[in-house]
Amino acid sequence: MPDVRIPSGPGDVDGIDGYLAVPPTGEGPWPAVVVVQDAFGLGDAIRAHADRLATAGYLAVAPDLYSRGGMLRCVRQTFRSMVTRSGQAFDDIEATRRFVLLRGDCTGKVGVIGFCMGGGFALGLVDRGFDASAPNYGRLPRDLEHLLEHACPVVASYGGRDRTLRGAAAELEAALEARGIPHDVKEYPDAGHGFMERHDLGPATRLVRVAGLGYHHDSAEDAWGRILRFFGEHLAGTGGGTDQE
Repeated sequence: MPDVRIPSGPGDVDGIDGYLAVPPTGEGPWPAVVVVQDAFGLGDAIRAHADRLATAGYLAVAPDLYSRGGMLRCVRQTFRSMVTRSGQAFDDIEATRRFVLLRGDCTGKVGVIGFCMGGGFALGLVDRGFDASAPNYGRLPRDLEHLLEHACPVVASYGGRDRTLRGAAAELEAALEARGIPHDVKEYPDAGHGFMERHDLGPATRLVRVAGLGYHHDSAEDAWGRILRFFGEHLAGTGGGTDQE
């Protein structure tokens, strides 16, 4: 699965870095999913998510939101963009959506999925032309009530041990229910923040797990099953998931 350059707009000859995962069988067309990184950037964990989506029958493309200067320079600016729902990171995600839509092997249906910081972006993009959104432990936007007025279907996952997002799942579900937006929101009681990512943090990995953070297999697998079934209904039109859940 290749690294790609994503044109970011007129006059930008360099574009941004990205990772494209194509379904390993068939010739398409396929629905697409834009995969939005966590704070660690476009690393192995995010590429693995893209590969999993491709195996399930989706074109999956992950833009590198740190393309213009690396993690240390861009992380604060990217988080600010997530909170304000404006700025370079949102522009780059929109450029990625256009990039995959223009591919001849895309059906024209595009979803978005995000993790941690990317989950916040996925929530902030529910009214930006995507056909379904899958925020995973994403921070709720300040303007949630206004944002959901024109929202696409949402499948969201949170960890019950995530102290930073306590109550977020219930608040999001209530807001989606009140507006009649198709949704599937679930909080996993045994999972903490980042429970779908396998990050190798060296000696710090054990400390992260002791703190209740990081990967939780059973919760992650259940969340993936829900996401693929939801995308199957709203992106692939299958009314369910695929055999690769």
